[in-house]
Amino acid sequence: MGDEHDLKAKLGEVPHKPGVYLMKDRLGSVIYVGKARDLRKRLASYFMPSRKMQADLKTRALLESIRDFEVHLVRNEQEALLLEGKLIKQYRPRYNVSFRDDKRFLLVKLNPKDPWPRFVLTRLKKDDGARYFGPFAHSGALRATIAWVNKEFGLRSCRPRVPGEKDYKHCSADIIRNCTAPCVGKIDRDDYMRRVGEACELLDGKGRRERLKGLREDMEKAAGRQNFEQAARLRDVVQNLERTLNPTRQFARGRGVPTTVKPLDDLSELGDALGLPGPPAVMECFDISNVSSNHIVASMVRFKDGLPDNQNYRRYRIRTVDGQDDFASMAEVVRRRYGRILREGATANPEAADTQEDAVEAMRRLAREGKAPITLPDLVIVDGGKGQLSSATGELQRLGLHALPIIGLAKKHEEIFRPGKGEPLVLSHDRGALKLLQRIRDEAHRFANSYNELLLRKRMRESILDDCPGISPRRKAALLKKFGSVERIRDASPEDIAELPGISLRSAETILDWLERD
Repeated sequence: MGDEHDLKAKLGEVPHKPGVYLMKDRLGSVIYVGKARDLRKRLASYFMPSRKMQADLKTRALLESIRDFEVHLVRNEQEALLLEGKLIKQYRPRYNVSFRDDKRFLLVKLNPKDPWPRFVLTRLKKDDGARYFGPFAHSGALRATIAWVNKEFGLRSCRPRVPGEKDYKHCSADIIRNCTAPCVGKIDRDDYMRRVGEACELLDGKGRRERLKGLREDMEKAAGRQNFEQAARLRDVVQNLERTLNPTRQFARGRGVPTTVKPLDDLSELGDALGLPGPPAVMECFDISNVSSNHIVASMVRFKDGLPDNQNYRRYRIRTVDGQDDFASMAEVVRRRYGRILREGATANPEAADTQEDAVEAMRRLAREGKAPITLPDLVIVDGGKGQLSSATGELQRLGLHALPIIGLAKKHEEIFRPGKGEPLVLSHDRGALKLLQRIRDEAHRFANSYNELLLRKRMRESILDDCPGISPRRKAALLKKFGSVERIRDASPEDIAELPGISLRSAETILDWLERD
């Protein structure tokens, strides 16, 4: 495959159906992922001479690089959007911009263990016993649908985990018949959970057609009475429900899409390319995230047998570096990670200090004997070029870990830097070894950025207290030290807050009233 005649012949076999297409270059690497309502029409537009003449420089470069394509059929536009996002995150094509960040599609979460469960929106699915629905492609339609579901089934939407009379006092949802008010006992838990179950069935798609049919009939009746405002509201409800509850496959963990990822083969190829004694079964990768100078953080992700070992991920707040200094930050996090491993190994095996073994060999021997609390990796990877690699290597040498293999992966040209080597190693983009390095590097980047965003959101929430009357910097620090977050302060009683020095019961009530109004 490659010349224009072959591509046009292949295009003739593409159906007029919705789906996702992948454009490839001469090396077989995916350079662009797109979606289309009609795959045949969309792909045909790429091979029209006029398209190249009218295109901007970036699009022209893409068109000139295309040597092959593949398509994946889906059932509707929502599936196409979900699959497009998944494939862009998987392949990270150079000509795509959307979805290359760490943003995920929205999910709906409900924890049945809560006293009065409620629906909340999240982007991350956890193994916490909660029920998850989605992902959903259209966030606006989803938010409107959840608001309608809460009103339709009388479910609470307030934030406290265990709402009570104090929360009811400041709530108007019961008055406007949006909530059954379980917080003050207007409904028992069995009846409330029955309503929750019915709402969950609707989000699962059960009874969707009947519900939409009933809403359309109500809309037509309202229009017949010339109540056009109500008819318009019902029309919006129907449209949002259709966009949200339209059956879609999730494409989770590669289901529905063939994958060419072979972790063990990639590991073997990487070991050969780097000249290691064998495949690096355990790898650890470091990344620094310094979106602002207020929160400089680092991540360490661990891959085992070529797959993420999520339980052994670690994240760090940089302590010793002023300002944005990637080199010093990398040195600190490497020093903390492997310094701790050595200390824990020495504590568990005090007799090992009397031997003359190399530190790396000693730790590997202890791991084989089952005496090492944490095993050293077979390969350390730092996100960056010569500077980051030099900083990390210096710390390993100071710790006595001279024999621990380490490389730097520079993002711009995907160059691999090695200690003592002047020229970088460049692997073909279609090699499994490079794709494996890209996967672990991208995972480290995602994990670091998610921690930075978490701290930023926490700081923004805490800043609410700056505008609260009667809150001095000292009181703010004392409140956050005791309760940990603004949400926990909101859930506290006035008596709990008044236990802090300098805060009276009246001041505590004023603080809570202000937080409830905010």
